[in-house]
Amino acid sequence: MPMEKLKSSKGKEKVVKEEEDPMKAEQAAEEEEDDEGDEEESSSSGEIFSDIELLNENPSEDSLTDTQSESVELTDGEGNDVSEDDDYGESMAESDSSEDEVAAHNTVGNVPFEWYKDEEHIGYDIAGKKIRKKVREDKLDSFLASADNSENWRKIYDEYNDEIVELTKEETRMIRRVLKGMAPHPEFDPYPTAVDWVTIDKAEHPFPDAPEPKRRFVPSKWESKMIVQLVRGIRKGLIKVDDKPKEENRVYLLWGDDRNLTERHHIPPPKPKLPGHEESYNPSLEYIPAAEEVKKYELMYEEDRPKFIPKRFTSMRSVPAYDKAVRESFDRCLDLYLCPRTQKKRINIDPESLKPKLPSRKDLKPYPTTCYLEYKGHKGPVVSISTDSTGQWIASGSNDGTVRVWEVESGRCFRVWELGEAVQHVAWNPSPELPVLAVSVGQDVFLLNTGLGNDEVNRRVDDLLHVESRMAHDEPGASEAIISETIVKWSRDDNHGAIRLNHYKTVSSVEWHRKGDYFSTLMPYGESKAVLVHQLSKGLTQRIPFKLHGLPVSTAFHPTRSIFFISTKKNVRIYDLLKQRLIKKLETGVREVSSIAIHPGGDNVIVGSRDGKLCWFDMDLSSQPYRVLNCHPKDITRVAFHRSYPLFASSSDDCTAYVFHGMVYSDLNQNPLIVPLEILRGHASVNGRGVLDCKFHPRQPWLFTAGADSVIKLYCH
Repeated sequence: MPMEKLKSSKGKEKVVKEEEDPMKAEQAAEEEEDDEGDEEESSSSGEIFSDIELLNENPSEDSLTDTQSESVELTDGEGNDVSEDDDYGESMAESDSSEDEVAAHNTVGNVPFEWYKDEEHIGYDIAGKKIRKKVREDKLDSFLASADNSENWRKIYDEYNDEIVELTKEETRMIRRVLKGMAPHPEFDPYPTAVDWVTIDKAEHPFPDAPEPKRRFVPSKWESKMIVQLVRGIRKGLIKVDDKPKEENRVYLLWGDDRNLTERHHIPPPKPKLPGHEESYNPSLEYIPAAEEVKKYELMYEEDRPKFIPKRFTSMRSVPAYDKAVRESFDRCLDLYLCPRTQKKRINIDPESLKPKLPSRKDLKPYPTTCYLEYKGHKGPVVSISTDSTGQWIASGSNDGTVRVWEVESGRCFRVWELGEAVQHVAWNPSPELPVLAVSVGQDVFLLNTGLGNDEVNRRVDDLLHVESRMAHDEPGASEAIISETIVKWSRDDNHGAIRLNHYKTVSSVEWHRKGDYFSTLMPYGESKAVLVHQLSKGLTQRIPFKLHGLPVSTAFHPTRSIFFISTKKNVRIYDLLKQRLIKKLETGVREVSSIAIHPGGDNVIVGSRDGKLCWFDMDLSSQPYRVLNCHPKDITRVAFHRSYPLFASSSDDCTAYVFHGMVYSDLNQNPLIVPLEILRGHASVNGRGVLDCKFHPRQPWLFTAGADSVIKLYCH
C-alpha cells in the first residue's frame, strides 16, 4: 500500500498507512493536531485545571494568572511532552484517583461544607473525635511549587474527601477531548460502518421437478375438526363474530344532561381555598373581629356561622390544639365505613308513586273507632274475655280469681264466680244451644253453666254437666288416640254447678270446636301430652297423635274443616285430624309467637309475636308470610278475626289496639287487601302491661278490649 509520512511539531516522524476507513483517518488527524499543538498544550492545560481548582475551592479566591498558566506544560518528569501514543494500560495503572479503585473516605456526609467553613474540624471519626482540617498551602506557595515542579499542574484539591488528587495521562487526554466536543474515549466510533444484514438482491430458485403430493388435494381432517369446534363455539355464544367493529364514541356533550350517559367521566374535585392572612396565628388587627361581632356569630345558625374566626396569639406555643380534630376524624371514618362500595344509579321517582294505592278509609266503614262503654268491677288485670254466639253477653276472667258475665248493651254484671285462683283463659261455647263457659284456673278447667237460656236449655245443660267422677284411661277396644295413663280427672263441682277437669300441669288456654262438643286444652310444659282434646258429651280425653316440635304456645280449630293448628314459639304446624298427618308448616321468622287467629274462610292465618310484628299467612300461596306488619313497639298479646266483617285486630302491651281491614277475595289470582284503619287508645299501663286481650262482637263491627287496668272497653263505629 502507498505510505506517507507525517511530521509532528517536535520533528518526530510517524508512518501511517493509507486509510481505508474514514474514521481511522479522522482519528489519525486528531492525533496529528494534538502533537502539533503540544507546545500550546501546557498553557491550555494549565488554564483548564486552574479552572477546575477554582470550582473545588472557594469561588472568592483568585485563580492563577494567564502567564502562570502558560508556564505550565503537559510534560512528564524528564521534560518530555505527553503524547497520545502512551500505553493505555500504563496510565490506568498509574491512576490513584479513580472512584472505582479508591473508596471515598468522607466522614462528613451529604451536608453543605459551609457548615464547617469557620470551624477547625471537618466531621467526626468513628470514636466521636473531631477530624482536623488539613493545612493547605496558599496561592504563593502553590505558584512557587508549580515553577519548581513541572508536574504540579496535575494536582487538584478534592474538597469532598479533603485531599490532593493527581490526574493521570488518560484523564488529561479525556478532559482535552471533552473540551473539543469529542467523545471522551478515543476508541468510541460515533459513525460506525453500517452492516447490511439483509440482502436486497432477489434470490432465484428453480421450480422442483417432483410431482405434487397427495395431501395437497385431500382435505385436512385436522382443519375439519377445528372448523367443527369453531362452529360449536359460535352456536353456544362462546365465540362472537362481529362484522363491524364497535365504534367508540369519544365525543360527549360537555354541558348536557348526563342522566342518559352510561359512562361516567372523571371530574376532579374543586381545589380548596388557600389560607389567607386572617388564618395566621398572629394576624393584623383589622382581621380580628370585635367582641360584638363574636356574639353575633354565636347567635347565628351553625350553617350560617363563619367556619373560622381569626384569633391572635403571641407565639406558636400559645396556639391551642384543634378542638374538632377527634370529631372530624370520627366523621371521616364513619363516611368511609358507610360509603357504598358500588356506584348506585339514581332514579328520579316521585315518592308518592311508591306508596300502594289503598282505598279510602271512608269507603271501608264500618269499623270501631270510639269507646262506647266501660265494664268495671274486677280488682285485678283482666286476662281474658269471650263473647257468646248471640252477642248479648260477654264473659271475663281476671287475676283476682273471679269470672264475670256482663250484658253487652247495658254494661250490667249479670253473674260472678269466685274460683279462688287467678284465671288464665275463658272461652264461650260457640253453640247457641249450649250456654257453657270453659274457664282454665291453674291445673283445673271448669265447665260452668251460665244459666242464660230458657228452662229447657238449662235442664239439658244440667244433664250434660251431671257426670260421675271418673278417670280417663284406656278401655278394651279403645283407639290409640285415647290417653293410656291417668292424666285428667273428670269430676262434679257442686259449689259452682260445673264439671271440673283436673290436669297434671298448668293449663294456659282452652279452645272450642265449631260444633261445641269438642274442646282442646293446652299445657305448655306437658311435653308429649301438652295438647289434649276433650269430648263433652262422652266425657273422654284424648291426646293428639302428633309429635310436638318445641314449646306450644296456642292452639285453634279450623272453622269449617277437621284441621287443627298448633303454634310453637317459632312455627305454626297444621294437622289433619282425620288422616292424622302434617299438612303444612308455616315459617313465621319472628322472635316468639304469642297468639294466632284463623280467618272465617279458613285459608288465611294471622300470627302475633313478642317483638311487635303481625304476620299474615295465605296458606294457598306460600308457607312464608304474605305480609309482615311492624305495628306495635311492644309485645302483641292477642290477635282476632271478625266472623262476618272483613276486619281483624291486634292488642299490645303498649296500651293500644290496632284495627285493620282484611279483605279475602274468592278469586285465587287476587291477593288479600290489607289496610290499617284505626288505633284505639284508652287503657292505662300497669306494671308494664297494657291491653291483654281483644275480641270482636259476633254480629256487629264492635271490638272489646281487656286491659291490665282491670277495665273492659267496648269500641263501636
